[in-house]
Amino acid sequence: MFGIPGKQAVTLTPAAERQIARLMAKGGSKGLRIGVRKGGCAGMEYTMDFADTIDPMDEVVEQGEARVMIAPMAQMFLFGTVIDYETTLLESGFRFRNPNVAEACGCGESIKFKDAETLAAERARG
Repeated sequence: MFGIPGKQAVTLTPAAERQIARLMAKGGSKGLRIGVRKGGCAGMEYTMDFADTIDPMDEVVEQGEARVMIAPMAQMFLFGTVIDYETTLLESGFRFRNPNVAEACGCGESIKFKDAETLAAERARG
C-alpha cells in the first residue's frame, strides 16, 4: 500500500527470522501481525500479535519460514524498518530500527514518528 515496488516494507535480521519462525511453529499461526497504536509516554507504541488469518489489506513480508503481516494503518510508519531479535543477560526481545522515528522514550517501549510531510520528503529523496 505505501511500499516501493521491489522493496520489502520491513526487513528481518537472521535472528528475528529464526525467532518468528519458531513462534509460528509453536503457536500454529500464519505469522506475526505488527502494527502501532497510541500509547506510552512518547505517544505511540509497537504491537505484535499472532495472526491466524491474513487480511487482504495487510502488507505481507516473508523471509525463509518467517511471515510478518503489517496492519494497514501501520504501513507508512513501519516502511524501511529493520526488525531484530536480541538476547542479553537481562532480557530478550524484538527490536525495531525504524528510520521513521523522531523520538523514543527512555524505556524504549514508546516512540514518536516524524510528521507526514517530513516522511514524504524523505521518501521522495531516496
